[in-house]
Amino acid sequence: MSYTVLKSIHIIFVVSWFAGLFYLPRLLVYHAEAQGKKEPEKGILSKQFEKMEKILFNAIMIPAMFLTWMTGLSLIYVAWLSSFGSQGWLHLKLGFVVAITIYHFVCRYLILQFRQGNFVLSGTQLRLYNEIATILLVAVVFLVVAKNTLDWMYGLGGFVIFAIVIMAAVTIVKKIRNKSN
Repeated sequence: MSYTVLKSIHIIFVVSWFAGLFYLPRLLVYHAEAQGKKEPEKGILSKQFEKMEKILFNAIMIPAMFLTWMTGLSLIYVAWLSSFGSQGWLHLKLGFVVAITIYHFVCRYLILQFRQGNFVLSGTQLRLYNEIATILLVAVVFLVVAKNTLDWMYGLGGFVIFAIVIMAAVTIVKKIRNKSN
């Protein structure tokens, strides 16, 4: 398989994985907020959200994560194995991919907790949690595009500023929403 085809397949699986990483926490927000409804609406919504979360995680996120890792490691083997030790940007990228994988499994933990009726995070906390995937994606993209040390250092600074802006935006939206209620 050529490098270009492998890289294209890798990008497709990354996009699929992130589709799930963006959507699942949003489902968890709605699931948590459904707990404030009265029965039978609360029970109906919870059952539907549990079904959607399970299908999304098992049918999309798990295969996409696995295939992202497989194609990514294959790219390292094909393109960078001989120079792996000198590719600092790639080591940092792999660190972020490990963080994304941990985020993925924390999502699984939340699904299991919610299924047991243990809503460990509020809707607001889940909205903030939902932004972690965006921040990690931005970090990885900057690293892959910039590659050299100076550029990714600027990118990392931009990443920190971006994270602060996103978290502030979520807080502002919450305050606006609370004022209108």
